[in-house]
Parts: sequence; C-alpha cells; structure tokens
Amino acid sequence: MKIKELRALGEKDLAQKLDETRKELLKVNAQIASGTTPKNPGQVKNYKKTIAKILMVLKEKEPQK
Repeated sequence: MKIKELRALGEKDLAQKLDETRKELLKVNAQIASGTTPKNPGQVKNYKKTIAKILMVLKEKEPQK
C-alpha cells in the first residue's frame, strides 16, 4: 500500500490492516520454513515494508507528549 492510502485510514482500520498483513507474512514464512516455494517470493519484502509503513503512520498519529 502507498503511504497516502495508509494516512487516510483511521487508527482502527490501520490496526486491522496491520493484523492482516502480519498473518499473511506468517503464512508465507511458514511455507518457506516447510520447504515449499511461495507463489511470489518477492511478496515477503512487500509485506515487511507495508508493516513498517503502518507502524510509522500509527506512530505519527499518536498524540505528542
């Protein structure tokens, strides 16, 4: 996802998207660990980047101390 799309979402939507992305990454990592080749090996990198982007946007939305 693009950063603009993520910034447009609310905190609840971001948390839900974060959970979904982490589950998908877990599935792909399980496939790799079991020895099967995932459908798209480059997708692992994209999942990790998306998780990092979501966490960054969530951090930005936190109230400043």
